[in-house]
Amino acid sequence: MSTALITGASDGIGLEFCKILAGRGYDLILVARREAVLNEIGATLSAEHGIKCTVISSDLSKPNAAHALFKATQKEYLQVDFLINNAGLLHNGFFTELDLGSQENMMTVNMLALTSLTHLYANDMASRNSGHILNVASLAAWMPIPNQNIYAATKAFVLSFTQALHNELKAAGNGVTVTALCPGYTATKMMDNPDQGAKLSIPSSMMQSAYEVAEQGVDACLAGKATMVPGLSNRITAGITHLFSKMALAKTAGSFYRKNLSQPSQQK
Repeated sequence: MSTALITGASDGIGLEFCKILAGRGYDLILVARREAVLNEIGATLSAEHGIKCTVISSDLSKPNAAHALFKATQKEYLQVDFLINNAGLLHNGFFTELDLGSQENMMTVNMLALTSLTHLYANDMASRNSGHILNVASLAAWMPIPNQNIYAATKAFVLSFTQALHNELKAAGNGVTVTALCPGYTATKMMDNPDQGAKLSIPSSMMQSAYEVAEQGVDACLAGKATMVPGLSNRITAGITHLFSKMALAKTAGSFYRKNLSQPSQQK
């Protein structure tokens, strides 16, 4: 039986990844900060699908957290066949007004931890000539976004890193594939979280379900695709970004985001 490790597994898209893979017979390693919540999820999925769920509480914004997570799985002799780097942080608002420490944590989780886990598990998978890695980027990766500038920049890193790595791994012929998932607006708590600064108000008609996003990401990764942008409108948006200058995109995105940021940042 194959085993999947999912970071940010306690809710949102991460939780849907868990449900989908449990339904497909994968044993799971659930990773997030809230251990009690993970234990409940693990117990439910184990009872429903007859799979094994291992819970590892980890705050990936902490120094060396990715290395500690890898060592924890190695210590328990857990072979990871499918890694999903889903954990991510988001902060909305004016760069100079948002707390610097929070933005540094966002960069650590969204880029450094993801890169470290990818490196550690890609090497482990390559030793067995088999494995899949899904890195969750964002539609925001395709353009500069004022008032969400660090988040968009971190996701641009994830997209560029993953697309380049996809080519490297294919050339190496080591049986490991990596895919970048770039969801647009998705119905999760990330759309309304007081801890992330201002709330971005988006019509429900513009949002996809977390399940739909997760399912398309899993299927694309298992099919060996380099990139998946779920949803026709999101794929059109990604395509349009190639037709305009970065500054034209930034001007348009900045106007849209400031118009729809309905609450002032609470982080000072």
